[in-house]
Amino acid sequence: MVMTAAVRRRPGAAADRRWAARLGAVAGLLVTLVGLLLAPATPASAHAVLVSSSPTASSVVPSGPSEVVLTFSEGVRKVPGKIRVIAPDASRADRGEPTVKGTVVTIPVDSSARGTYLVSYRVISADSHPVSGAFTFSVGAPSAPPTDTGTETRANPVVENAVKVAKYVGYVGLLLLVGPALVLAALWPRRLSRRGPARLAWSGLGLLVLAALADLWLQVPYTNGGGLFDVTGAGLGDVLGSAYGMAHLVRLGLLAAAAFLLRPLFARPVGRTDGIILAVLGGAALFTWPLAGHPAASPAPAVSVVVDAVHLGSMAVWLGGLVMLAVFLLRRADERELDAILPIWSRWAALAVAALLLAGTVQGLIEVATPKALVNTTYGQLLLAKIGLFVLVIAVAAYSRSLVRRRRAAGRPGLMRRAVLVELLITAVVLGVSANLVQTTPARTASAEVGGTPTGFFSTTLTSPLYSLQVELDPAERGNNSLHLYAYTKDNRPQPVKEWKATAALPSAGIEPIEIPLLPLTDNHATGEINLPASGQWQLRFTVRTSDIDQATVTATVPIK
Repeated sequence: MVMTAAVRRRPGAAADRRWAARLGAVAGLLVTLVGLLLAPATPASAHAVLVSSSPTASSVVPSGPSEVVLTFSEGVRKVPGKIRVIAPDASRADRGEPTVKGTVVTIPVDSSARGTYLVSYRVISADSHPVSGAFTFSVGAPSAPPTDTGTETRANPVVENAVKVAKYVGYVGLLLLVGPALVLAALWPRRLSRRGPARLAWSGLGLLVLAALADLWLQVPYTNGGGLFDVTGAGLGDVLGSAYGMAHLVRLGLLAAAAFLLRPLFARPVGRTDGIILAVLGGAALFTWPLAGHPAASPAPAVSVVVDAVHLGSMAVWLGGLVMLAVFLLRRADERELDAILPIWSRWAALAVAALLLAGTVQGLIEVATPKALVNTTYGQLLLAKIGLFVLVIAVAAYSRSLVRRRRAAGRPGLMRRAVLVELLITAVVLGVSANLVQTTPARTASAEVGGTPTGFFSTTLTSPLYSLQVELDPAERGNNSLHLYAYTKDNRPQPVKEWKATAALPSAGIEPIEIPLLPLTDNHATGEINLPASGQWQLRFTVRTSDIDQATVTATVPIK
C-alpha cells in the first residue's frame, strides 16, 4: 500500500516540479527583458576615428584656446582619466572633466603658456573597443614637445590576449551546452543514460558563465590600458552601465533562467512547452553576442545583429551535435538506433551549415565592404583564413554525409567517428580565428572613408635581436600621415626606449631619406607626423636605442596610394 501510494504521488510531484521550473525560467526571462527596457539606448556606429580637432594637429595658434575639441567619426564614451592635455612644462593643462556629446569631446584647458602642448586621448567606440591617439599643437611658437607619462594609449598585450581567450571559452561553452540539450531533447535513445551528456552540458553552462564574467572583468583594463588586476569599482561600474555590460548581464540572466528547465531535460524527456521555452531562452541569449560587439556598430545594425545571431546559433547546433556524435552516440548507440538518428542529424547539419554559410556571407559583405579591404586589412585576411578552413570542414562534412546516404555510417561507426573528429579539430581552429576576428577592427573601418576621402591604414610588426616594433601609419596615402611606433621585448612586454629615429625614402622617385620628427608619448610609444609627397613603395627605416650602447635598425616597405 505504501509503495502504491508513493507511485501515485509521483506524477503530481513531477508536474509540480515542471511548473516550478517553467515559472523560474519565465521569471528569469522577465527580469532580463526588464533589464533590456531599462538599458540606456546607444546609437549604432562603427569603430570611431578622429576626423578633426580644434586646434588642428601640429598647428601653431597665436593665442591659447580655452578648450580643445575632438570630433570623431561616430559617437564615443570617455575613459576616466585618459583624456589629457600636457603643457610645455609637462604639467597638466586640462581643467575639469571633458564633456562628451555624441561624436564631440570637449576638453577645457588653460593654455596661457607659450610652447607646444600634447593632447592624448583614449575613448571607447560603440563596438566596445578602445580608440586612442595623440597629437600636438603650439601656442605662439613650437617648443620641445612634452611627454605624457600618466597614460597608456595601447591596451596591455596580456589583457588583449586574455580577452581573446575569454571569447574562445565562451564559444566552446556555447556549443557544449547547445549540442547536448538539442540531442537529448530530440534524438537521444530512451534506453541510454543521460548522465554523460548532462555533465557535458553543465560544463558548457559553467564555461559560458565563466566567460561572461571574465569578459566583464577584462573590459575594465582593456579600455583603460591597465593590467589584468587594474580593476576598480568605478571602472567596473562604468562597464556594467554600458551597452556591452548590459548585454553580458542579460546573457547571465538568461542562462540562469534556462538552468531551471535544463535540469529536468538532463534527467528525462520533457514536454513540448518546456522545449519551446528553452528555445526562446536560447534564441534570446544568442543575440547578446552581436549586441556586445561589431554587429551592433555596423552600418546596418539590425541586419548585422540578426545574421550574427544566426551564424552563432548555426555554429553551436552543428559543432555541438558533432561533439555528441563523437563522444556518445557513435560509441553507445546500436546499429538500429544509428540508422534512425544519423539521417535526421545529417539533414539538421546540412541546414545548419547552409544557414552558417549564408549568414557568414551577409556579415562578411557588411564588415568588409570592398574586395580591396578583404586583402589589405587584418580583418579581411583573418576572414580569408576562416573561409579556407571552412572549405576544408565542408569537404569532410560532405564525406560524412555520403556515408549516411550510403547507409554505411551505422555499420561502420569507427569510420564515421574519425570523420567527425577531423571536423571538430579543424573547427577548433576556426573558433580561434573567430575569437581574433571579434577583437579586430572591421575591414570597413580600417579602410573606411572619412569625410568623403578614401583612407587606408598600414600596420606591421618588425623584429630585431633587441626588440619588436609595431608600426602603424595612417592613412598610408599621399599627403599628411600619422605614424605610431610601439616597442616590445621578445616576451611581448613594453620595451623602454632611450632614443627614436625614423626616416622615409622613395628611391623609385629619387626622393632621398626624409627625417621624421618623433614625439615620445610613453617609454615604449612614439608618434610623428610626415608629409609624403608622392605615391609608391616608400622605404621606412627605424633606429631604436634601448640603452646607452644597444640599438638596432629595422626597415619596412609601405605602399602609399
